[in-house]
Amino acid sequence: MVFFADDTSIIITYSYRRDLNNNANQMFQYINTWFNSSLLTLNFNKIKYLEFRTKNYYNFSTQIKYDQEFITNATEIKFLGLTINYILSWKQHIEQVINKMCSACYALRYIKRMVPVDTLRVIYFAHIHFIINYGIIFWGSTYYSNKVFKLQKKIVRIITNTRPRDSCREAFKNMEIMTLYCQ
Repeated sequence: MVFFADDTSIIITYSYRRDLNNNANQMFQYINTWFNSSLLTLNFNKIKYLEFRTKNYYNFSTQIKYDQEFITNATEIKFLGLTINYILSWKQHIEQVINKMCSACYALRYIKRMVPVDTLRVIYFAHIHFIINYGIIFWGSTYYSNKVFKLQKKIVRIITNTRPRDSCREAFKNMEIMTLYCQ
């Protein structure tokens, strides 16, 4: 069980499909008892489950039911700011990262003429670098992450006035050197 703010996440593992429904129902009994004793209630309208599987997995109809209510089987969920889908491809999460980075890229291009380079670097590390780094340990080695790196290079080129065909290696090094001096 994982508690964060007002969200509760439960991981149930099973070896056989028939065990899933039994384990889930048993878990709901325990949780409901604990919530009731703590003067809390479960919102069954918001409860969803995500069944992880491989791409080649045959789609069997798994149905989890508690108190005559079927629980929705989601294909993706948002967990602590990370969008996770049932095959752990991270495609949806990376698309969201790219959308945020595109907005930041537009904003940087717009304000570039009005603020000094040091301010652009601060904005990069405070906002864009944070977006890229959050959860990168999970999604950073996937096929789709290459798009994030290409957009990051575009942003660094905007900040450092590097031409589109030039290598970004020195621009990245200069960005790092400037942050060392700022500390």
